[in-house]
Amino acid sequence: MGRGKIEIKRIENPTNRQVTYSKRRAGIMKKAQELTVLCDAQVSLLMFSSTGKLSEFISPSTSTKDIYDRYQQASGINLWQSHYEKMQDNLNKLKEINSKLRKEIRQRNGEDLDDLSFPQLRGLEQNMDKSVERVRIRKFHVISTQTDTYKKKVKNLEETQNNLLRAFEARDADCQYAIVNQEVDYQSSIGLGNGSSHIFAFRLQPSQPNLQDDEGYGSYGLSLA
Repeated sequence: MGRGKIEIKRIENPTNRQVTYSKRRAGIMKKAQELTVLCDAQVSLLMFSSTGKLSEFISPSTSTKDIYDRYQQASGINLWQSHYEKMQDNLNKLKEINSKLRKEIRQRNGEDLDDLSFPQLRGLEQNMDKSVERVRIRKFHVISTQTDTYKKKVKNLEETQNNLLRAFEARDADCQYAIVNQEVDYQSSIGLGNGSSHIFAFRLQPSQPNLQDDEGYGSYGLSLA
């Protein structure tokens, strides 16, 4: 028995529809390859499934661009004309926006004001006043932030200085100095120094007499005991 004739209509069952698509896609791909090899034909095949998945075949001896170019020449249809027109319209809109922005910048700089009416000039003035106010607010904010930062730095430096002064005073309080010019005082200072490793005694020793001194006093040398 031969196969029954299949009615060509949309398959309602999604699973059956996908299975049929996969089988027939493989068959048409095989036919495209056979045409390329057997008949030396240049074949380009594009297919999109119901889910949007692309399947394509292109003869190894050509490229997609070459196929499109040959199609345009053979059919006389420009495939890119509509796309070019859309791009041209978009370019013109961007040029118009750019021109308006440039004109607005010149007007904010005080140029090209001759064609403006009084309401337009008044509106421009109000807009510039608002802009100046926003700039002023931002300026004061930056100044305030910088001031707070500098205050913190000064405070940290003051704390560091105070810590160093306290450390120096504590260290200086542990050290005592005594200057003696008599032998008795020197010996007593030495004895006192034996009880504390932080007491330093100095002895004043006479050096060579100053013969030119009218008062008759000699000079003294200072030495660490």
